[in-house]
Amino acid sequence: MICRAFAVLTVLTLPAVLGADQGCAAAVPPRPEKSLQIYVVDTEGGKAALWISPSGETLLIDTGNPGGRDTDRIMAAIQDAGVAKIDYLLSTHYHVDHVGGMQELVSRIPVGTFVDHGPTVEGPVNPNLREQVPGFQAWYAGAYAKTKHLVVKPGDSVPITGINWRIVTSAGQGLKAALAGAGRPNPGCAETQPKEITADPENGQSVGSLVTFGEFRAIDLGDLLWNNEIDLMCPTNKVGTVDLYMVSHHGTSPSGSPALVRGLQPRAAVMQNGIRKGAALDAMATMRTTSSIEDIWQLHWSYTAGIEQNSAGVFVANVDDNATIAAALTATGGGGGGGRGGGAAQAHTPAYWIKISANADGSFTIANSRNGFSKTYPRRAR
Repeated sequence: MICRAFAVLTVLTLPAVLGADQGCAAAVPPRPEKSLQIYVVDTEGGKAALWISPSGETLLIDTGNPGGRDTDRIMAAIQDAGVAKIDYLLSTHYHVDHVGGMQELVSRIPVGTFVDHGPTVEGPVNPNLREQVPGFQAWYAGAYAKTKHLVVKPGDSVPITGINWRIVTSAGQGLKAALAGAGRPNPGCAETQPKEITADPENGQSVGSLVTFGEFRAIDLGDLLWNNEIDLMCPTNKVGTVDLYMVSHHGTSPSGSPALVRGLQPRAAVMQNGIRKGAALDAMATMRTTSSIEDIWQLHWSYTAGIEQNSAGVFVANVDDNATIAAALTATGGGGGGGRGGGAAQAHTPAYWIKISANADGSFTIANSRNGFSKTYPRRAR
């Protein structure tokens, strides 16, 4: 059937046209539903992830390291996404690999609202700990004074149209009451004992977010520490299950407890690691023995994880050439030497991101920009 409503308006009244061609509406294909887009940028073991809601609003979690390298990479993702403004810039905490690139970034793109956990617990307020980005706290106060500033606590929401962005941890505190649909006993607690972790207390202050788009759920806890995870997940899981787990703390040993990973039951994990930062053997083993996890996607092939724990190459965004990997793995001392080192100043070109496209029905696709490989995860029954 051909719909000719406007053509026949010259000879028929509008009611007559509507009555005659009621089937036309069914013949017009529905407009595709927009998805939630996430660009996980390579910051060589730092952190930066750009979220674009179906409404087009943007939230950037962290800004990587200083020096411009990571800023260029973030801007490349921003340009690929076709956005002109960061509506919300959320800093999980104030370590150099998470806020180091902020000063340069805000000189290159407008930011609507700065989001954080409030004052730092490290330098300069604590004379025993250095400020990892010299002068950052003073600069930051001046930056957010010129626009909007949102200090969040557990239970708060970031008002992004089209998705539910719920804060689950902040300033060393987690949710006190379970979210709707959560609150069940967590079997992972039985195999999780507290750890004594005294270094870098800012990690435990991390702003953690649970993001819901229809039936799709994702969690990002920054560098939240092991004992904070226990508080959030034990004896009952206050968060519930998720589809996507943005691996905590780059996959290092002070985070990623069985209580967290087993309780969340994610289908896929995306790890923001470097070649020698993160992907710790124990953190990888916890994920690989969590039955719900189908795949671990890595920003880098890891010399720490080695042959046994690294994911297959199709799931790894950035990989050294085979000769470099072989030299590093066979070096005297076990894994030393070779590679690019893993320091924040080391750079490589090109740098590839991992991109997630999530749908309201709970299905999502993860794509590797290095090799074009992608995998779609169908909707999971709840």
